Amino acid sequence: MVAPKAGTKIQIESYKHNGQLHRIWDNSLVLKGTETIVIGANDKTEVMESDGRKWLTREPAICYFHSKYWFNIIGMLRNDGIYYYCNISSPFIYEDNAIKYIDYDLDVKVYPDMTFDLLDEDEYEEHRQQMNYPRVLDRILHHQLEYLVRWVRQKKGPFLPGFVDEWYERYLTYR
Repeated sequence: MVAPKAGTKIQIESYKHNGQLHRIWDNSLVLKGTETIVIGANDKTEVMESDGRKWLTREPAICYFHSKYWFNIIGMLRNDGIYYYCNISSPFIYEDNAIKYIDYDLDVKVYPDMTFDLLDEDEYEEHRQQMNYPRVLDRILHHQLEYLVRWVRQKKGPFLPGFVDEWYERYLTYR
């Protein structure tokens, strides 16, 4: 797999299990790009929903994608601390100048004090039935959710103190 180069702008595209486009983030800056990990950043970037609605993100965000894990992590820098929004998703692929993944609805919101909430379990269950997720996929997703929660509790990866701040500082050097 070819990796995006640091300093380039890419799109982030999220799809549903049935292949339908879900959401597109425009103009994210690649801070690190390898075949395994992509770290990007954006601030007040345009987001387009599948129904055509558009909106702007409110704060700077550092985005972490991994080609082996079934989740991605967005660290949002707010006045009262760093909030994380974690999507249970397929591992990313990079093609056509875009990071692409399948969003499987289960989300984890992590607060600055590292407490967290599991979100959208009802939406996951509805889509699991509608789109006929195979049993093996359901097991993978729940296993990866447990793995992600361990990362939060152990402060690993993007949850490591200083991780988001350091990548945000690098982002500022490009602006």
